Amino acid sequence: QERLIESGGGLVQAGGSLRLSCTTSEIGNYVMGWFRQAPGGEREFVAAIDRSGGTTAFADSVKGRFTISRENAKNAVYLQMNSLKPEDTAIYYCAARPYFLIIDKSRFAYDYWGQGTQVTVSS
Repeated sequence: QERLIESGGGLVQAGGSLRLSCTTSEIGNYVMGWFRQAPGGEREFVAAIDRSGGTTAFADSVKGRFTISRENAKNAVYLQMNSLKPEDTAIYYCAARPYFLIIDKSRFAYDYWGQGTQVTVSS
């Protein structure tokens, strides 16, 4: 069982930025994804990146505002969130997808999950 550790969440005003980080051992073996879950809502896809970092995918709601990147040498993946909106408020989870090379937007495709980090955007 891999252990994923997220950091970087917090409280920010609308229009502001936050950078989330996620670390795990041997991160180069995984497609990595970020998901979020708002109170009363389902866990939804935010962004994903393939093992090399050459291919990324984003939810329509965050395209143009969020970027995802990774540094395999540091066993880390990042989610840069700009122009944040109150509707981005959620717990953000990092997830790892072993064995496969292709990005998947379904939460069921990811085997390992972090504990989550809270992001709150005030209006």
